[in-house]
Amino acid sequence: MEISMEERPSSPQLLPVGAFDLIVFGAAGDLALRKLVPSLFHRWRDGQIPATSRIVGASRTALDDDSYRALTLESFKKFHPGEAIDEKEWRAFSKQLFYVELDALDGGSDWKALGDKLGDMAGKQRIFYLALPPGLYGDVCRNIDAAGLKTPGARIVLEKPIGHDLLSARAVNDAVGAVFAEDEIFRIDHYLGKETVQNLIVLRFMNSLFEPVWNANAIDHVEITVAETIGAGGRAGYYDSAGALRDMVQNHLLQLLCLVAMEPPFDLESDTVRDEKLKVLRALRPITAQSVREASVRGQYGPGASDGAAVKGYAEELDKPTATETFAAVKANIDNWRWKGVPFYLRTGKRMGARRSEVIVQFKDVAHALVASGADGLQPSRLVIRLQPDEGVKLLLVTKDPGPGGMRLRYVPLNLSYADAFSARYPDAYERLLMAVVRGDLALFMRRDEVEAAWQWVDGIQAAWSKDETPAHKYAAGTDGPVQAAMMLDRDGRAWFDGA
Repeated sequence: MEISMEERPSSPQLLPVGAFDLIVFGAAGDLALRKLVPSLFHRWRDGQIPATSRIVGASRTALDDDSYRALTLESFKKFHPGEAIDEKEWRAFSKQLFYVELDALDGGSDWKALGDKLGDMAGKQRIFYLALPPGLYGDVCRNIDAAGLKTPGARIVLEKPIGHDLLSARAVNDAVGAVFAEDEIFRIDHYLGKETVQNLIVLRFMNSLFEPVWNANAIDHVEITVAETIGAGGRAGYYDSAGALRDMVQNHLLQLLCLVAMEPPFDLESDTVRDEKLKVLRALRPITAQSVREASVRGQYGPGASDGAAVKGYAEELDKPTATETFAAVKANIDNWRWKGVPFYLRTGKRMGARRSEVIVQFKDVAHALVASGADGLQPSRLVIRLQPDEGVKLLLVTKDPGPGGMRLRYVPLNLSYADAFSARYPDAYERLLMAVVRGDLALFMRRDEVEAAWQWVDGIQAAWSKDETPAHKYAAGTDGPVQAAMMLDRDGRAWFDGA
């Protein structure tokens, strides 16, 4: 797909937001240093953040304003080595960075120091970002309230996961909801901030090419893959208590499924979109002990190679036996009129052969094979929506190979690569989501009932695995998961699509 210069925007249209104070709990942690502060710098550099805004870091680490500013600059260089940074620009930005040493679980005098740092905030939006484990959310919210820091209309941002099952998710939501109203709570899933994910709605509903065929009449199946080459790493302690199903399927993959499968919303207001996503989650067919082996696969990586280097297996990394899955594949069915008989195959795993996140919409074969010669091995048309590493959309069509010698067929992609089509740098997921919080736009964030409906379905799979004693099949690091995942599709006469 060629993009003419007239069609190519010279720069994104970035609208400034109102002045705000953002208080980041866990400000010396990996998320804040790797993602949040760099994202805020990019938005400040592009003129979206007013000079009167402040970013106040809070954590137990012994730092002051100057040492925190130095730490954030050092971390930016470490985590963004390919990006040139003008240190004069950074110094100007860092004047908006402040720090308070504070134990968020202790309701003592540290909270008064935070209040003093914030001062009189009349007329400025106040936002609390909890870059902390979800088990702490309730206590921190109570301390925010007790310290008198919650101003009218203040907002709070919660990182996933919200709990580890339905009961714990309800407990977290109850505790946070006792202090903040539902329309003040922003449950963040960075996948919803990706440009391609947001473009799903436009692609589906604003192109007459797709919407008439976006149903069981024309679509054979849908695949959603989120594959990582990294292991559990520094998250091993958390990950071993969660596993791939809870860590990835419950949020990232189910959110993607909802956007692919939902009915057209009548507008793009936050609750309108989230109502349609909720209907999809409630229409998911439960996976029971009777169907779990046919509808799901658990896997755990063993020793192998990743990025050309030998790596240990997951149990060896933990230095103990463990049954936790590092790979999960699920066959989901949506019991409504649009998707009757169309399976959604979800898979995610660590230490896989390549890092990629994709949605594959596989259309049905044509009713009559007009051309048989040379058609062996060709599949019907498919739409490939790539989230990472290179965001873009491909429509793979069957066409004639040019030249004499008969009717030879091959795939030709109509390719929209975001990097090729748009020359300007566009905000990444966290940048976009942080600005959405400031604006109060809840459409890209999960509502309480969404979170709990997703947990209800995932809890059913987890219970079925436990009851059935479903094993975690081994796969070598650097491969695409256990062979049983391929067999799950093979039983349906299908195969994973592993290359565009």
